[in-house]
Amino acid sequence: MTILDPSRCVMRAPACSAGAALASVPRWSQTQPPADYASRDTPSHQQPVYPFDDDINQRLAIWQGDITSLEVDAITNTTDETLTECNAVSERIMQVAGPELKEEIITRGLECRTGEVVVTPGFKLRCRHVIHTVSPKYVAKYHTAAETSLQNCYKNVLHKAAELGARSLALCVINTPRRNFPPDLAAHIALRAVRRHLSLCARPRLVVLAAACGPDAAPLRARAPLYFPRQPAHHDHDQRMRIIHNPHDTAEDEASLCDDEAAAEAAAALARAAAPDTQRLLAPAPAPARRMLHDHDQYDRLLRRARTEDLSEVSGIGCLYQSGVDRLGRPVVVFIGKWFPIGDIDLDKALLYLIKLLDPIVRGDYVIAYFHTLASSANHPPFSWLKEVYTVLPYKYKKNLKAFYIVHPTFWTKMMTWWFTTFMAPAIKAKVHTLPGVEYLYSVMARDQLEVPAFVTEYDMTINGLHYFQPDTNNT
Repeated sequence: MTILDPSRCVMRAPACSAGAALASVPRWSQTQPPADYASRDTPSHQQPVYPFDDDINQRLAIWQGDITSLEVDAITNTTDETLTECNAVSERIMQVAGPELKEEIITRGLECRTGEVVVTPGFKLRCRHVIHTVSPKYVAKYHTAAETSLQNCYKNVLHKAAELGARSLALCVINTPRRNFPPDLAAHIALRAVRRHLSLCARPRLVVLAAACGPDAAPLRARAPLYFPRQPAHHDHDQRMRIIHNPHDTAEDEASLCDDEAAAEAAAALARAAAPDTQRLLAPAPAPARRMLHDHDQYDRLLRRARTEDLSEVSGIGCLYQSGVDRLGRPVVVFIGKWFPIGDIDLDKALLYLIKLLDPIVRGDYVIAYFHTLASSANHPPFSWLKEVYTVLPYKYKKNLKAFYIVHPTFWTKMMTWWFTTFMAPAIKAKVHTLPGVEYLYSVMARDQLEVPAFVTEYDMTINGLHYFQPDTNNT
């Protein structure tokens, strides 16, 4: 028997079986700010983070209640890696969906890594799809990685909903209490992810941020005007959010907080706002990054260029190519680090060739084998370029990548891999594997499916000898 803490948000069954029609859910543009905000002094953040857009405001709703009662195309379930976590949202979804959902999870052996998503049918729910995701745990020492992972949760849920063709999505508060995420910080991450997605994508047409209880809904409603302003920037300040003083603002804060509780709240908020990562969340993204991140139009332009421009100077190097398939029939893409001359290659054309080669491959599952054999600093790509490549490539590249093998790693590759997958690409961290020798690859692919230069196998024999590993293909 599970004993619930009475302070937890608990979703109770509705009194009747009727669902909540979307027509009855007020859009953000139709709601009014709380009355207590209207009487406050001028806020420190004079301008919202994003510009006013009434069409986008019509596509957002912040709603409190039972997420399973919403008549939407897809809902979100926040759970653990085994999709069996017991929390208010997950328990309610499992209860309403019926035993078929749990049977689906067990029969298919479904698992989901932190920041990623898994989709199941809705069964007896009012929705067609349930998009499951796993929130990271918040540890102050590693807050940057936790924030990035939570952002990936929201981003991947939204992209998956668009991929499914969902017209409406009920998006729960993904960070559960046991994950220890500061509520205000989590609200900023959720709202920013939703705003950026709605600015760039036509689907879903409506996103309902569904909070199970008041403590979940309050931070979202309080901070939403930063990302979804109700009026243009030049509007009269009679109606304002109560936002704490920005420590970098030279103007004196004359806001008066008349009780100890409000003063304590302001002090705590000031400490959070002083943190560089919180300031970065509040600040609008630079225009170049905003254009590149998930900008499908830009990717389409690059793809058209890749198909029409002469890329023979890159393809002739032979550092990137497809080499057979693994034991599961997935294409294997090989990258030879030693043959990638950073100083003598046009990195823009290298990106175009990468897109030209991979675009037809990444429509399904695929793996990458990177050989760092005898590579030197002259073959190390700039970190800024790696970041640009990861940013410009759309979601399907990350989602369908099932494994990234690094053969003959050095200390440099291990450090770079750790840094990149921890702070820039945590969604693929669990997919990266370092292998000390070529023969370890034969556990996942047949020998005749791997084509590598002779110097790779010669170096491998020099450091490892002959037949140093006997692959077990029965468990593949």
